[in-house]
Parts: sequence; C-alpha cells; structure tokens
Amino acid sequence: MPTRSEIVEVSGRQVAITNPDKVFFAGPGYTKRDLVAYYMAVADGALRGAGGRPMALKRYVNGADGDFFFQKRAPDSRPEWLRTVELSFPSGRTADEIVIDDAAGLAWIANLGCLDLNPHAVRADDLDHPDELRVDLDPVPGVPWDDIRRVALVVREVLEDMGLVGWPKTSGSRGIHVNVRTERRWSFDEVRRAALALAREVERRAPAIATSKWWKEERHGVFLDYNQNAKDRTVASAYSVRPVPDARVSAPLTWDELPACELGDFTIATVPARFAAIGDPAAGIDLAAGSIEKLLELSAEQAKAGQGDAPWPPNYAKAPGEPPRVAPSRARKGGGDGPASPAKTAASTARTLSPTGRRTSKKPLIEIARAATKEDALAGFERWRSRHQDVVPHLETADLLVDSMRGRFTLWYRIRVNLEHVPVAERPAQEPLDADYDPWAEFR
Repeated sequence: MPTRSEIVEVSGRQVAITNPDKVFFAGPGYTKRDLVAYYMAVADGALRGAGGRPMALKRYVNGADGDFFFQKRAPDSRPEWLRTVELSFPSGRTADEIVIDDAAGLAWIANLGCLDLNPHAVRADDLDHPDELRVDLDPVPGVPWDDIRRVALVVREVLEDMGLVGWPKTSGSRGIHVNVRTERRWSFDEVRRAALALAREVERRAPAIATSKWWKEERHGVFLDYNQNAKDRTVASAYSVRPVPDARVSAPLTWDELPACELGDFTIATVPARFAAIGDPAAGIDLAAGSIEKLLELSAEQAKAGQGDAPWPPNYAKAPGEPPRVAPSRARKGGGDGPASPAKTAASTARTLSPTGRRTSKKPLIEIARAATKEDALAGFERWRSRHQDVVPHLETADLLVDSMRGRFTLWYRIRVNLEHVPVAERPAQEPLDADYDPWAEFR
C-alpha cells in the first residue's frame, strides 16, 4: 500500500511529508505532522542556530522511542535546491553534508525523522574557522537542576570577564548550553583550548559544583564538556526537539529567565506560542561575535601553572602534550593513592589503549556475531551457545554483551561473551562470526 503524503508549501517550495500521521512521541501523541508544524513556527530561530552550517542528520525514523542513526553523508535522493558542502573528518574521510538555508530545508529534514538539529560550529563558506564556542553543562547523575543553573551563571561571569557574550539555552535533555559567537580567526584546536581554559576557570570559581575533569571517576557536580569544541563534534542547536517523552525543546533563554526556568516548561506544545509572543531571546547572537584572545591568554597562564592539555575524545589522534589516555585509577601505582612512575604509566597506557587511542578491554572477550538486526545477532549467540553447552553454566547474566554499533548510515549489532568466569582450560577459542555482517561492504 503506498505511503500517504502531504505537500507543505514553505519558502516558495513544495516539500512532501510522507506518512504525516506517524506518531513520533507516544505519550502526548505528537506526529510527524506536528514536528514539521513546530519547526515551521520557530523557523527563524532554528535557522539562526543551524542555518548555513553543515549538519549531521540524526534520524529517528521510528520516533523518539526508537533507535536512531547518524547520517553524515547527504542522501542521494534530495531536492536539487538543497545544497551540500564537503567536510573532512579527523579519520581522514570526507563527506558531503546537508546545509539548510530556509524553512523548506527544515521541513525536509524533519520529514526524514530528524528530531533535533546537529550542525557543526562552522559556516559552510569557511570550514576551518569556527564561529561558535560551545559550553555544554553536563550534570553527573543526581545533580539538582538548581546547581546546573548556578554553574551557568558562573559561566556568564567568566565570559564577561573575558569580553565575551554568552547566550544560554536549555539543552532539552538534562543540562544547559551556553553558546558564544566568535570571530572566525581561530582554528578548532584553538577554540577547544579556549573552551578548556573557560572550564577550568569556572571550576576554580565554583569548585564544589563544577568540574573540568574528563574522566568520569573524577567528576562531580556539573561537567563542562570542553571537547564539544573539537572538530567534527556537533551539539543540538537552538529550538531542537529532543527525544524525551514530553518532546522538550532546546530553548533559548534570557539570563533573567534562567534562575526560575524549568526544563519541562519548553516543549513543542509551548515554545511556538512563546516564540510568537516574545520572539527569539538569541536574536542578537550574530551581532555579538567576540575575540577568544583573553581565553587563550588564560590558557597559557594555566599551562605555566602546570595545567597543560586535557584528554581528547578516544577517536582522535593523540595530541602533543596530551596526558595519557588512561583513567587515573588505572595509572596509580599498585592500585594505591600515589602516582605511578613515568615508565609504569607509559606501560599501562600501552596495555590499555589501541593504536587509535581507544581503550582495549583486559577481559577475556570473544566475539560471536555481527548482524544488521538485534534479533539476528542474538540468533547467532543461540547457535554458539548450543555448540558450547558445557560453558553456559559458568556464564553470568552480565557476561553476555550486546552492543549497538553505529555504521555509516544505520545501526548494527555485535554480540560478545566475557569468559572471565569460565576456567581457563575450558574457554572456547574465537570462532568465525555467526552471523558476520559488514556494515561498510557496499562502500568499499
């Protein structure tokens, strides 16, 4: 049966909305049509945050409760009026990414199931120089909302001392974002370094509730995720709808609103009326581009005081001066409180990191299956289990590892088994995978 579609007339273009009655938020019953209507109502604000920038498409084709996948490469079947730009990534690969310029582009990506908008921090006409420093306040579990707001106000204070203007918004999830428009004169590495200096200064001023520590075992309170400014990172932009049950929105705020606001105040049901009544609180952001020179000077002062670079995300090449990519507890001498010797720290790093900088497991893991669906992957495990019935009694529930993996355009699934509870002499060897799905085969 053909999929029903509706045509939306917007920005002088016609955009087809397929299956408009498909429910994207089961609780309140919001449909794809509701999602498109929301983005049309706040288009000016959403484009201020995401327009003119390359964008990774984060697609929830089965709604907020379903799996999502990132699609970096622009779909082949796209309107001729929708432009793209070629990005290069830290891996060395390149991709043509979507750039939206008007409300028709918003409607088109909403039809693909893109709930939130995930643009890069650069404009399409200059991919090497970010124009936005992004402050992502990410609370550890259990942190009260009031503490997050207090940290945001410290961020504002530091930015003002550095001659910069911060524009706050709810993340739409659990935290707060503060976007800072910057002049396009610095590289990604320099903007990240400025963000790290900012995070450390906020931590210095509010040590009880803020942290710049990368390793989760060292964090407390609200983590200022400086690595969101590394190249290829994207953050949900202003007016993005988030995949939470009540369809919350990443809503721009004024600083005066921040102390009393609540995350649940901003949803696709409430934000359009707010936008119509007061406009976009971030309307002046493009007129407030500032210099990060003072933050870079602060970074240099911090380095002289012994605070050099901090860990990068694991998929990035090891940076000069970066500390070992190993959790502090692993680097301690003999598991005690004292620091390990340089030789032992290097040896520990070599054991726990792969050549790409990713940590490798010390557990005796074997891989069982890779499949396009979770059901097929688990079927492969059942076949493996039937061949090794003598091993099964030794396994605990947590020894079965089901990983949701990100392919180029889709999710796929991997099954591994941890054999640490199986006597060494009885551990089965690694076998050919069953099933053996290759998510990259069609691109080779």
